[in-house]
Amino acid sequence: MPYYVHPSSYIDEPCQIGEGTKIWHFCHVMSGAVIGKDCHIGQNVVIAPNVILGNNVRIQNNVSVYEGVICEDDVFLGPSMVLTNVINPRSAISRKHEFRQTIIRKGATIGANATIVCGNEIGRYAFIGAGAVVTKPVPAYALVIGNPARQTGWISEAGHTLDFNADGLAVCPQTGAQYRLENNQVTAL
Repeated sequence: MPYYVHPSSYIDEPCQIGEGTKIWHFCHVMSGAVIGKDCHIGQNVVIAPNVILGNNVRIQNNVSVYEGVICEDDVFLGPSMVLTNVINPRSAISRKHEFRQTIIRKGATIGANATIVCGNEIGRYAFIGAGAVVTKPVPAYALVIGNPARQTGWISEAGHTLDFNADGLAVCPQTGAQYRLENNQVTAL
């Protein structure tokens, strides 16, 4: 088998699991899920039908990834963070036909205990602080914190705060990568 599944976990067929992926204790991967290569799925994680995970996705313990969620490559989902898929759930009313898609773009990080309200896109390399409640789309490279989440700055692909000069340029202190801020959008140079 080109991937690892702990004996306490359940994998419902058919689903796709990429080479090098590790699925740890007490997980449930439901049929129709697609999991890329080299992913790490922590303890007590549920991956619902039709979820798509790119390559090198890290899901920490106690996360449920519901139908309608797409995580691109290199996404990090912190411990006990929450994803939703219906905007107005009611126990007595079936709303499975109302699932809203949530896309978490390449390299984004969602901190521990954060909540992402369905239908909101999380931009490339965005960083959602621990405990934040995201109620609107988050731009690429944005740093957001709080409840409701508000943007407090910009962050590099390596996870460092970017300080833009008067010309709209910043340098990552770890990698030396350069970034430009223009029209309230950050791009890597």
